[in-house]
Amino acid sequence: MNLKALITAPFSESGLKTLRDAKLDLQYQSWLETGKLYMGDSLANAVNQGGYEIIVVEGDEVKEDVIEKTSLKLIGCVRTGPNNISVAAATKKKIPVISAPGRNTVAVAELAIGLMLSVARKVVSSGHFIRNDYYVDDFGDFARMYKTLMGVELYGRTVGIIGLGAIGFEVAKRLQAFGARLLVYDPYVDQARMKQVGVEHVGLDDLMKRSDIVTIHCPPTEETRGMVGAKQIAMMKKTAILINTARASITDENALLEALKSGAIAGAGLDVFTMEPVDSDNIFLGLDNVVVMPHMGGNTRETIDRQSMMVANDIVVFLKGKKPTHILNPEVFR
Repeated sequence: MNLKALITAPFSESGLKTLRDAKLDLQYQSWLETGKLYMGDSLANAVNQGGYEIIVVEGDEVKEDVIEKTSLKLIGCVRTGPNNISVAAATKKKIPVISAPGRNTVAVAELAIGLMLSVARKVVSSGHFIRNDYYVDDFGDFARMYKTLMGVELYGRTVGIIGLGAIGFEVAKRLQAFGARLLVYDPYVDQARMKQVGVEHVGLDDLMKRSDIVTIHCPPTEETRGMVGAKQIAMMKKTAILINTARASITDENALLEALKSGAIAGAGLDVFTMEPVDSDNIFLGLDNVVVMPHMGGNTRETIDRQSMMVANDIVVFLKGKKPTHILNPEVFR
């Protein structure tokens, strides 16, 4: 009898075809279409009612209760680090857990560059300026607009990268093409990796003081929580820009807000916030020197293509009785 699988994560047609070709009895219910995420133990009922033995999720919670109440044989997640899944509980029941590391690396790196350019060249504030009853009656009006919206170039600027992991590395590669000088703070990076992208390794305080742009690309851990706090933000140049496409917990959001309001720093490009999902109540939306994105760093068609094929191929490997490539608990195969 063929195994039954439930996929609630966004999946590409090619990924679905790969699984159907592997003779999976497949039910596809992307949360982007249903508008529903299973939280708490609510997924257990859906799994048991459908008789599913394989599930693939993105944000749905697969915690201890779900794992204990079901007869799952494989859990897949299309995220890099799925904190919505209890890997320990799955391991205890000998259930493999697979993920999709690096699925959105390029997407987030490109957005970080886009935010730098948007803030530096005042792309969003230009739109606001023109929409706000701006009319050109003479060259004086045009001159006022020109001076108000004057930006800066990335060429020759010093960009400080906090974290030279997969995303930070891709950001550094792209910044090389702009002719920027690169500083990096990362206690765990090796010399060979830094040499590949021509960066200078410095301490965090030094990076904050010297950088024209600070971009954050470290993971959200206890070590990085509040790492860019009020003290570090106060060290930044008045002309500096802060970019955060990692997690809001890494910064002191209130200190950042005050620095932006007071003009202590020039601007920010933010894709992550303490309060999410983001809506029109976001406290940064009232500032013309901030570009606000509603946590869309990985939201590209290519991200879905990558995550789908990584997970689909690993499921096919699992169905053949072999160990998947992107497995989080390989010990279940020993």
